[in-house]
Amino acid sequence: MKIILLEDVRKQGKKGDILEVKDGYANFLIKNKQAVVATAGSINRLNKENEQKAQELANDIKEAEKLKGKLEKTSLSFVVKTGEGDRVFGSVSPKQIAESLKEQGFMIDKKQIKPTTSLSSLGYHNVDIELHKKVTATIKILLQK
Repeated sequence: MKIILLEDVRKQGKKGDILEVKDGYANFLIKNKQAVVATAGSINRLNKENEQKAQELANDIKEAEKLKGKLEKTSLSFVVKTGEGDRVFGSVSPKQIAESLKEQGFMIDKKQIKPTTSLSSLGYHNVDIELHKKVTATIKILLQK
C-alpha cells in the first residue's frame, strides 16, 4: 500500500516521503496518525505544501541576504584591558558581540556568531555570523586599549 508519512518514522523515512509498505504496517501507521493513504488528493496537498515550504525558504534566504548587506557595512570596536606586550586579558565573547549588535538595531542571537579565531589580541578580527544555513555574513571587530 502507498502511504505518505506525516512525521519522521525511524528506519522508514522522513515527513512527506511517499512509501510502499505492507498493508498491516500501513494500517498501524495510519491508526497512529503517522501516515495517510497516498491518494491523488493527498499527493496534491503534499505537493502544495512542498511548494509553500520552498517559497518560504526562498523568502527567508532573501531576507538573510538583505541583513547580510547591512551587517557587512558595520564594524564593532571594543575597549579591552591589556597587560604586558599588549596581551588582552580574556577575550571578547559572542554574547558581548550580540549585545553590541543589539545596540545598533540588529537582532542577532549569540549562537549565530561564529568567531574564526580567538578574539584575544589587539587589532582587527573577522567574525562570521550565520544568518541562515546558506547565508553567512562577516563583520570586522576592532579590539583596542
